[in-house]
Amino acid sequence: MTESLIRNKPGMASVKDMPILQDGPPPGGFAPVRYARRIPNKGPSAMAIFLAAFGAFSYGMYQVGQGNKIRRALKEEKYAARRAILPMLQAEEDERFVKEWKKYLEYEAEMMKDVPGWKVGENVYNSGRWMPPATGELRPEVW
Repeated sequence: MTESLIRNKPGMASVKDMPILQDGPPPGGFAPVRYARRIPNKGPSAMAIFLAAFGAFSYGMYQVGQGNKIRRALKEEKYAARRAILPMLQAEEDERFVKEWKKYLEYEAEMMKDVPGWKVGENVYNSGRWMPPATGELRPEVW
């Protein structure tokens, strides 16, 4: 747009001859400036967060309890199986012990045949109480 259309004067005119046109606020004024700190109210409330955390914790503890029940049942099953086979294992160990004890008595008789008054298999401690060997294995070749 030309100056003549804006100022309603034909042709070029001096700046001094032009009417004063000053910028101002729009009609009704400018919108108010926000200078206060206004935090938007977004997201869940504190109570909602607390309830969600409590619910998650409760569910987790429930799952732990269910896992403990299953683990306890499996452990009891394992112990029941061990109790069931224990007599068989003890019988096998007793049979092995008797065989080794007989070997030991034969070895003792062979070694002590020249000692007068030696009784094979007699306890040298005279406690009157039978105790199995502490090693769990009778091996005359080591003695």
